[in-house]
Amino acid sequence: MTDTILADLQQSFGTLPTAADAIRLIAALILGGAVGWEREYRDKPAGLRTHMLVSIAACLFILVGRHLGSMDFGTPDQMRIDPLRLIEAVTAGVAFLAAGLIFTAGGRVRNITTGASLWLCGAIGLACGTGEVWLAILATLMVVIVLSVLGAIERRRARLEAEGSE
Repeated sequence: MTDTILADLQQSFGTLPTAADAIRLIAALILGGAVGWEREYRDKPAGLRTHMLVSIAACLFILVGRHLGSMDFGTPDQMRIDPLRLIEAVTAGVAFLAAGLIFTAGGRVRNITTGASLWLCGAIGLACGTGEVWLAILATLMVVIVLSVLGAIERRRARLEAEGSE
């Protein structure tokens, strides 16, 4: 029994992630960081590190799920590996984290965009984990544009309204 456990541990420690897995994790890090950088620049409560960690975690869940699918758990009818459960787990976990950032102050809801950007970084990480890196890049570009361009328009409008009410 002990020999079997030691052999399993040695096999686990002796194998390195494939180059594709490493690239997927690095893509999740960079793309989550791109969204997080915009949030950090705007001095939001969840910034660069948080967005990077969420994206990497989501990617890792998919990669681990893929590896679990290739492990021997008995006959095919005994296996119960469902990739949709991985997606549900990531989205539920990130939604819980993002909801913790959202609060009401002075009758106004605060940080809802940052919560949404965290949730989206989970999706970016999931896309990287499944190998859909180009899709993740496109989504990241769209998110950064929405956050920066529309954010600038909203700030300008608010500034003009404040000047007009004086």
